[in-house]
Amino acid sequence: MEKSLKNKKIVVGVTGSIAAYKSALLVRELIKAGAEVQVVMTPAATKFITTTTLESLSRHPVVVEMFEDIKQTSGAWHVQLAQWADLMIIAPCSATTLSKVANGLSDTALVCVAMALPPEKPLLIAPAMDFDMWQHPATQNNIRILKSFGYTIIPPAEGELASGLIGPGRLPDIPVLMDRIFKSLDNLENQSEINLDNNISNLNEKPLESIDESLEKDKWNTELELEMLKKKMQLQTFDKLKGKKILITAGPTIEKIDSVRFISNFSTGKMGFALANFAAEIGAEIILISGPTQLEPPTKCNFILVQSAEEMYQEVMKYFQNIDIAIFSAAVADFTPKIKFEHKMKKEEVGESVAIELVRTKDILAKAGKSKTHQFIVGFALETDNLLENAKRKLQEKNCDLIVANLANVPDSGFGGDKNTITIIDKFGKETKFMPLPKLQAAKEILKAIAERI
Repeated sequence: MEKSLKNKKIVVGVTGSIAAYKSALLVRELIKAGAEVQVVMTPAATKFITTTTLESLSRHPVVVEMFEDIKQTSGAWHVQLAQWADLMIIAPCSATTLSKVANGLSDTALVCVAMALPPEKPLLIAPAMDFDMWQHPATQNNIRILKSFGYTIIPPAEGELASGLIGPGRLPDIPVLMDRIFKSLDNLENQSEINLDNNISNLNEKPLESIDESLEKDKWNTELELEMLKKKMQLQTFDKLKGKKILITAGPTIEKIDSVRFISNFSTGKMGFALANFAAEIGAEIILISGPTQLEPPTKCNFILVQSAEEMYQEVMKYFQNIDIAIFSAAVADFTPKIKFEHKMKKEEVGESVAIELVRTKDILAKAGKSKTHQFIVGFALETDNLLENAKRKLQEKNCDLIVANLANVPDSGFGGDKNTITIIDKFGKETKFMPLPKLQAAKEILKAIAERI
């Protein structure tokens, strides 16, 4: 049985978000379910979707300004609209409108209606914004305030955002929004589901679509199809990596001085683990060789834990001839103590100073570059200055097909953090620079660059 909203009156608020196009889908689904819908938009929302589209679908004038001529004849129109509604949903709700509703700043028509909504009537809010904005303490504080008012917050979905980043912030799909609307109204009136025949009968009572409605429907259907085609093309790009054997190195190495001391670096392994996780998700066969980290090993890979540069070298060479792609993201120590003491050195034994002689470790990337037959090799160049110059030299000297360059001494780049600022350079000299990205998104861009070149 299909649920019905017959005789239900719903106000849909739309704010300035890239997800505003989905409001047309929501209005249409509400109408199909039998509801009467009126739409209120913020001025910013009109930059993303036209009032004409929503007026055609809702069959009501759309209010944008607080002093719309079409509403002023009815006096306190915002109060009357709030009294008229059985439920109000703001979808998408931007960070700005979220803050205004939480703090009672009624400077838009939409917030005026929300503020005038009687407390017994449900107000559903579906935030949609970039994940950094969603996770910001101010936004989260506003969410707590709105929940304390008794409003329903529909959590944003996770996925690729308009910025290119990946994380929570997407407006949930229309079936999720519809489900929350049904549940809110069921809870309010303790209603049971309405018979499917009644729902169909109600839909048959609606007038046929006008030419304008059909044109607008076709317009946003085309936009959705284009978006789906874009995503399909991205998936086809990653399909080239499906079934490929990919070897990834990650994390630091530690070079023992004695039984309790060692030389290492600040690598956390996050970049290499992100590469392994995403590559496994798209169907590649992964061998992850990592130095010591605090990270949980990915489940969909052959995980090999090593400590020293020599151990990493041996493991890489063991598998290298049988893999298709090698990504060397580990921060391998360039030097190791020539003599490693089996016991803990005592201060009284070495005196006021101690000299530790260091020797070069084996260059894993250089060895792989010289040994490759069919393998596609990706190196990493972490620098503190002359980034591109040093990275390009490393690309040539180590016989790489691709190199990922980043700086160690700037924010959101290099070791430790959750973001990375990368430049991808191929063997033909093409450079692709990126803004700071979460490391999972950076991994996606690296693997995309590989897929486009193999």
